[in-house]
Amino acid sequence: MKNNRSYKISMAAARVNAKLTQSEVAEIMKVSKQTIVNWENGKIVPGPAQFAMFCDICKATKDAISLPRT
Repeated sequence: MKNNRSYKISMAAARVNAKLTQSEVAEIMKVSKQTIVNWENGKIVPGPAQFAMFCDICKATKDAISLPRT
């Protein structure tokens, strides 16, 4: 029997899976490290373009990453 469940991972897990630090992602995205921290902790949510860039950097699909609820 095939399992077709899809699981979502957090932004932090996607970043860690990509073997990147918060500082590295921040530098690539030209935002502060605190911005990445705030996204991962759900204090703020990235805009659509920022989220798409984050997914590209982490080599994850938008559907695979669960955005934190604010």
